[in-house]
Amino acid sequence: MTSKSIREQSQALERQTLSPRATLSENTLGRDIPEEECPLRTPYQRDRDRIIHCNAFRRLMHKTQVFLFPQGDHYRTRLTHTLEVNQIARTIGRGLGLNEDLIEAIAMGHDLGHTPFGHAGEYALREVSPIWFVHSEQSVRVVEKLERDGKGLNLTAEVRDGILCHSDKAPWARTLEGRVVRYADKIAYINHDIEDAIRGGILREGDLPWETKVGLGQTKSQRITTLVTSIIENSGDDIKMDDETFRLYKTLQDFLFEAVYKDPVAKGEEGKAKKIIGQLYTWFVEHPEKLPLEYESIREEEGIQRAVVDYIAGMSDRYCIATFEDIFVPRPWTR
Repeated sequence: MTSKSIREQSQALERQTLSPRATLSENTLGRDIPEEECPLRTPYQRDRDRIIHCNAFRRLMHKTQVFLFPQGDHYRTRLTHTLEVNQIARTIGRGLGLNEDLIEAIAMGHDLGHTPFGHAGEYALREVSPIWFVHSEQSVRVVEKLERDGKGLNLTAEVRDGILCHSDKAPWARTLEGRVVRYADKIAYINHDIEDAIRGGILREGDLPWETKVGLGQTKSQRITTLVTSIIENSGDDIKMDDETFRLYKTLQDFLFEAVYKDPVAKGEEGKAKKIIGQLYTWFVEHPEKLPLEYESIREEEGIQRAVVDYIAGMSDRYCIATFEDIFVPRPWTR
């Protein structure tokens, strides 16, 4: 067996075992810059590895999911959310006979462009910048332009499409694998945000709508199993749930938005976070020479606003606060 045959055998296995609706890696639309095939990995496996090894992926461990700087080790971060999305999406994909490698690459990359402080950071950049910031579009920008010192990761078209289309504000992905990740993203955050909200004293189990407890399950595991099973049993040419399960899923999602995402206790620090991002944006626009050198070409080609948005969006929560303190908080006199 030659090393090249490892990839070929993987692709032969895809043809033999996956659903006719699955996206085969040998049929990829390819990369913007053609590359010689890897002898060991299929194109989607290669994309997954590039995402996992990139800088933006590592920064996810210090980016907010819902609660800003929670005191405790068990609250989710943007990284743990990504891993849970991947697990749920792969379970659905396996049940439907879809390409799990493509699913995993999309899931691992879907939130690379998220700002510090979660959606509060996203809203703050929209308010202060002429650039309409959307984290799914920024995730694509990260893999196409910002990583590898401006060269990007040169991912396949299907992975980039799935990353872009994981958000409800975007059209549905071209592949069923991309649509699976879009559902898995919602299933993951609805259920782990409930768990985190209960841990944080924002919710009690008894607060959940009674019909969702009856129809979906009493526990996180039961709810996820019900939702995933519905997708597997009802999907064909498209990815979907049965009508009643989807209604309960939306009921639970709507409840979360009112009870947690708008809760003044849970979101009490977001105003401060938005002010930090707003002041940093204004300061760097007025002091372009203070941007790191890797953003100089973006400033020259696309303008200072674009460069500053890219810089701030890539910050982790703690780096954003440290940068703010370095600029705006007086240092003690040491002489």
